[in-house]
Amino acid sequence: MSELKARVQGTLLENEPMSKHTSYGIGGPAWAYITPKDKNDLGNILHFASAGEIQVHFVGSGSNLLVADEGIDGIVITLGKSFTHLDIKGNHVYAETGVMLGRIVKECVKRNLSGMESMIGVPGTLGGALIMNAGAFGGEISNCLQKVEIMTLSGELKEYNVDEIDFSYRHSTFKDDEIIIGADFELQETTTEAIQEKRSKASQGRKDNQPLRFRSAGSVFKNPKPDLAAGYLIDQAGLKGTRSGDAEISEKHANFFINHGAAKARDIAKLIRIARKTVQEKFDIMLELEIKTLGFKENVFSP
Repeated sequence: MSELKARVQGTLLENEPMSKHTSYGIGGPAWAYITPKDKNDLGNILHFASAGEIQVHFVGSGSNLLVADEGIDGIVITLGKSFTHLDIKGNHVYAETGVMLGRIVKECVKRNLSGMESMIGVPGTLGGALIMNAGAFGGEISNCLQKVEIMTLSGELKEYNVDEIDFSYRHSTFKDDEIIIGADFELQETTTEAIQEKRSKASQGRKDNQPLRFRSAGSVFKNPKPDLAAGYLIDQAGLKGTRSGDAEISEKHANFFINHGAAKARDIAKLIRIARKTVQEKFDIMLELEIKTLGFKENVFSP
C-alpha cells in the first residue's frame, strides 16, 4: 500500500466503505479507493496495478452498483470528482467521463440542443451511462455519440469512432480492460418549446413511476423485450412489497429494489434470487441483471 500511496497524486482512501459511494448506501470496504488527479496520474496508477497484477475496478458515482458486504479486493478507481470538464460549442459537446449525466442534459437543454433531454433525472456519470448505453423514454445516449477517448490498463490512450462500438439495449462492447476518459457528441438544434416538452414528459414520467424518495440503484433487471417490462413481470408474479431485512421490492415500481435504511447486499441479493426464480417459474423467462455488481461470489444471484 505504501508504494501505491507514493505514486498517487489524487486522493487515496484505504479500506474505504463502499456504502459511502453507492446510491444504495450498501457495500463493504475497498482495499484502495482512488480518485486520480488527471490522465497522467491515472496512467501511472494503471501501470502500477498492471505490473503488480493488482485487480482494478472502475466505478462512477455508484448509482447503478451493488457491492458485496465483504467488500472488494484490489483498487477501485472513480473519475467522478476529477474528470469533470464539459465543453459545448454550437451543437458539438465534449465531456469527460466523470461529468454527471444530469449536468450534461441541463446544459444541452439550456442551449436548445436535442438528443439528451429524455435522460433528465437519470443518475450517474457519463462513463457509466456510455457503458450501459443508458436510455429512457425512447432515447439512448449512443444515438448522438460521435467518438470516445479511452485509456488501456497499461496507460495507453486510444480513440474509437461510434461505428467501432456496438450498442444495443443497456449494452455496449467497450472492453473490460479499458476505461473511458471522455466523449464527443453531436446534437440537433431545436426550439425551446420542443425541447421543454420532451424534458417535461420525461421528468414527469420518472416522478409518476419511480420511488424517488428511497435509496435504490434504478432498474435492477433489463427488460426481456422492448414491449415486455421486467417490472411488469415482477408485479404480475405478486412480488411487490416483498422484503428481506430493510430491502424491499418497491410497491411503486417492481423493478426498483429499495433500501429503507439498513439493508445489506445479501438482502438485495436474496430479493434478486426470489424475483428471478418466481418469474422463471411463472413466465419461463430468466431475468438478466441491469445493475452492476462487485465483490460477489459466483452464482450468488442464481435462483
